[in-house]
Amino acid sequence: MPILNFRRRPQNELERGGRSRARADQTDPESSCPNCHRSWPVSSVWANFNTCPGCGCHYRTGARQRISFTVDEGSFEEMFSDIVSTDPLKFPGYAKKLSVVRAASNEKEAVVCGTASIGGQKCALFVMEPQFMMGSMGAAVGEKITRLFEYATEQGLPVVGFTVSGGARMQEGLFSLMQMAKTSGAVKRHSDAGNLYVTFLTDPTTGGVSASFAMEGDIILAEPGALIGFAGPRVIEQTIRQKLPEGFQRAEFLQEKGFVDAIVERPQQKEYLTKILALHTPFVRKEEREEASADGSL
Repeated sequence: MPILNFRRRPQNELERGGRSRARADQTDPESSCPNCHRSWPVSSVWANFNTCPGCGCHYRTGARQRISFTVDEGSFEEMFSDIVSTDPLKFPGYAKKLSVVRAASNEKEAVVCGTASIGGQKCALFVMEPQFMMGSMGAAVGEKITRLFEYATEQGLPVVGFTVSGGARMQEGLFSLMQMAKTSGAVKRHSDAGNLYVTFLTDPTTGGVSASFAMEGDIILAEPGALIGFAGPRVIEQTIRQKLPEGFQRAEFLQEKGFVDAIVERPQQKEYLTKILALHTPFVRKEEREEASADGSL
């Protein structure tokens, strides 16, 4: 019996993204823009910070790729990479799914944490990985982000976070939902110590992540066109039985309503963050005070 070969179309907003394909007459594969549907050499898309050279559509970007776009070269030092998800509820198929997504994304977990310099300004950094179960938050993700905030609080560092997530990871049940309170508590302690937290909301930032640490930044930035909200627009429409306004839950709509401070295109993000960090960096950091005190210069 012949096997039918067909492409499954994206089922919802969380699945839609660019697709790469190789042409027979070129070694450089092409990427098809999900917005204007034009095809571009992957090298051109990469040179444009993984955005469409034609319409400017911001493609979903992996954590390591985003880090390379954002931080000073060679400055990123990863932390907490040994913290990974387990299967606390023995959820059917979850262990196998974790194995598959780890191989596909080349990441151990849905968030990468560490320290880095952006424009010479040292900070703690977390970047969520869309290829790992759409950045869903399980116990390991919550623990890594919590520990990063605790480290930043101890060291007096600002935190910069790039969010992309479908929300809490259903395969971990309440263990996942508990991370909302845990991460929020760490953010609050970091804030109470007088430290800066900048969030960058990317497409999509939804569910339990948007209802916790994603929307708790002192400064909330977003990429153009990013879907931001708790429930998705289709769920809301089916619940209230009304048609939502055009562009509802997109970054531009949220900026208009005051939930987002600024929308920054990807090529300008490093420069924008550099200015913010420079304005909020104390003249003398904790470790510098300790070093100065030890050698008698302070």
